[in-house]
Amino acid sequence: MVAMRTVISLLLFALWLVRPSAIQGGEPARVEFTRLVAHWAEYADAGYLPFIEAAQPEIAQIGFYGAHFWSLAPTPHGKGYPAHFPKQGLAECGAWFEELNRQLHRRGAKVVGHMNVKFLVGDPESSEGPRGFFKFYRDLWDEKQLGRRPVADAMELLERGRDGKPITSSNYSIGGMKEYWACLNNPAWRQVLKAWTKVAVARGVDGLMINYFYRHDCHCRHCVSGFKKYLGERHTAEQLHSNFAIADLASHQFDEIVSRHEPAKSTPLRREMLRWSQIANKEAFDEVFVKYGRSLKPDLIVAQWNHLGDFNQINGDERCLLPAEFWGRDEDYLWYSTGGAACFTDLKEGFLGEGTLQARYIRGAFDDKPFTLGKYESTRIRAAIAELAANGGAPMGFYTRFTDPKARDEIVRYYQFLKRYDALYRGSRSRADAVLIYPRTAVHAGDVAAVARFKQIGKELLDRHVLFDVAPDDLIDRPGSPPNGYRVTIRATAEKPLANLPDDLSRFRAPKTVRVSASVPASAAGGDSDRRLSELTLHFVNYNRTEPAQRRSPGSGIVDEKPIAARGVKADLPISPGQRVTKVVAISPESPEPVECKFTVSGSRLKFEMPEFLVYGVARVLFEQVKP
Repeated sequence: MVAMRTVISLLLFALWLVRPSAIQGGEPARVEFTRLVAHWAEYADAGYLPFIEAAQPEIAQIGFYGAHFWSLAPTPHGKGYPAHFPKQGLAECGAWFEELNRQLHRRGAKVVGHMNVKFLVGDPESSEGPRGFFKFYRDLWDEKQLGRRPVADAMELLERGRDGKPITSSNYSIGGMKEYWACLNNPAWRQVLKAWTKVAVARGVDGLMINYFYRHDCHCRHCVSGFKKYLGERHTAEQLHSNFAIADLASHQFDEIVSRHEPAKSTPLRREMLRWSQIANKEAFDEVFVKYGRSLKPDLIVAQWNHLGDFNQINGDERCLLPAEFWGRDEDYLWYSTGGAACFTDLKEGFLGEGTLQARYIRGAFDDKPFTLGKYESTRIRAAIAELAANGGAPMGFYTRFTDPKARDEIVRYYQFLKRYDALYRGSRSRADAVLIYPRTAVHAGDVAAVARFKQIGKELLDRHVLFDVAPDDLIDRPGSPPNGYRVTIRATAEKPLANLPDDLSRFRAPKTVRVSASVPASAAGGDSDRRLSELTLHFVNYNRTEPAQRRSPGSGIVDEKPIAARGVKADLPISPGQRVTKVVAISPESPEPVECKFTVSGSRLKFEMPEFLVYGVARVLFEQVKP
């Protein structure tokens, strides 16, 4: 069977051929990792570095190098949300992060710092004079460290509404200050970000995680001219007039140039605004971090922190209308937040509080590169780690609660399990019988009902334990693409998409609270032929638990995880001619020593039963080649 991952790899490689290299001399090697921790708080705790030594993550996503740092570190307000700075003062806090980076490197972890690219806290004027970011820009900008200020007045850097006034909010009121937003389309602001990137690299980061990657309804001259240029290149004058009532683009005044918005209020012009916003943000990302950042450090890891929720499109996902040729290009890993959509269970209603479908979408769209889900899950620690490990991700996004002894023990147990069996995960590829097509072209046309149908079908496939991948249609249906090689292609647009599933697919007998996936270790793949496959890895994630008394409660910590072990899970798999099963072994974080499973082979089917497992069970099916 031709793996879909190979198809997408070829497509992405073809796209790479027709664009300029990200840096002179070519792109850095593909980054692979399987264990990540991320913290915005408690990282100054005396137990943090001992926890790193025990858990041994490969990536520590920690530290602040963007607007939060420069706005709040000099103030007494930096001790609270969002960064919880351990020191006050730019020099003092910067030196502390530099030393932390050295300590993390000594413990074998790479450091990816957080880079807030536009969310500014401060007041241009007050009884005390400028505060926060505006105080920094006027009085604390060090030209020896940062170079010359790009503009004299910080007010020139801001997003502005149609009335010409800066866009502000008071959602957090940190230190009683307002929130402003810099404009990523402003060349001067990009120079500020480059200066901050240079300092971050000098302080020893291995990479940067870009967050607050938004665009608002900005009408600054850069946004107005940029959007007009985009429309003029994409539409003829006749199309602009007939489709958008724009009689003369050069003189036209837009009432709005929105970005994310409610799907029910979407229009073709609003989607053009959103599409342009996302392309423009990507161009800013590429200029500052891919090109400039990697000119300073060629192997700089660059990543984006975005939001998916429960597949919130048009009003959520920061790259939902981004063309396929830009989606994830030159990025090493992805952070996608599911927010509060998946941090509780309602088992009676069949709701597992999972990110399985989101993980498979990201994996399929991102060519099996590393990613993580920010689930805001502080209770079901084991399930959150298992879910990502089983679906090609890197556990875990946020709430690695090392200060809770029980949570710390389980994180260490699960991370050490992933380290011990690293060969099963690093660079592995999904193996599936079917592919469920994600309707990105429908989203681009404003049809989010197609996404609802996709989610419904996806859940039914998960409940039926079908081995399936997810691939976006603008990749898999690209003209000239080779056949995808799956036994079954499932589309949400079909009248009865699950009516004709073949009887000879992989089959599993398991509760609906168990999710099943399969992968092939990088070392075990024998090209595109199953006959040359030396190992298949099956992953079983069990979400069954004793739930909190309060319905849909996220719980109060790992004490409320309370998993209920899965028993009697059986597998019935097709095997290819020319393969002989030599062994089936089961492992789990709670029982990491391999246990051989009894199995039978009848005709072209392999059958075995998994031993009892608590949250995460893994079966390794080992093959040898035989002559036909």
